Amino acid sequence: MTDEKNNSDLEQESSGEQEELENGQAEITDEEPDIETLLQELEETRERMLRVAADADNFKKRMERDKEKHLKYAGENILRELLGTVDNLDRALEQGSVEGGDPQQKLEALLAGVDLTRKGLASMLERFNVKPIEVVGKPFNPEEMDALTMEANDEVPANHVVQEFAKGFTFKDRVLRHAQVVVSSGPAE
Repeated sequence: MTDEKNNSDLEQESSGEQEELENGQAEITDEEPDIETLLQELEETRERMLRVAADADNFKKRMERDKEKHLKYAGENILRELLGTVDNLDRALEQGSVEGGDPQQKLEALLAGVDLTRKGLASMLERFNVKPIEVVGKPFNPEEMDALTMEANDEVPANHVVQEFAKGFTFKDRVLRHAQVVVSSGPAE
């Protein structure tokens, strides 16, 4: 009897679980989104991702083109200003080659034109942050200067610049060209 009672209880539990399972499945199928809807959402998401990836790729290409263009024409402003310097040199040469007149006046006009052109060029360089390095009488600095030779000098201390052959220049915080100098070796012995 105990076995029959146990079997009966088991059957009732099984049938109850079976009903719950069927009800649960029914609930799941009622709550499940339609496969078609899921596939459509998946396709829409995929298309959005492809558009975003294409937009990112186009942005990257545009930035690379802009960078190349900027680098290609980076010196345009400086060159435009240099053309004015060339024009000034041409005018100075024209003044010096005019026929007739006093040769001394022609020479003076030529020199004045060249001097004005040099001043204009120096001013332009300064606008672009190119500045001369002042070296005469200063201690020798190998980061800004190239020593071409050394000479004994009673007036200038040893390892100081006596003479400058070519002016050095900086661009912003960087040496553009070293000054070429003569360095004192101290008094002659």
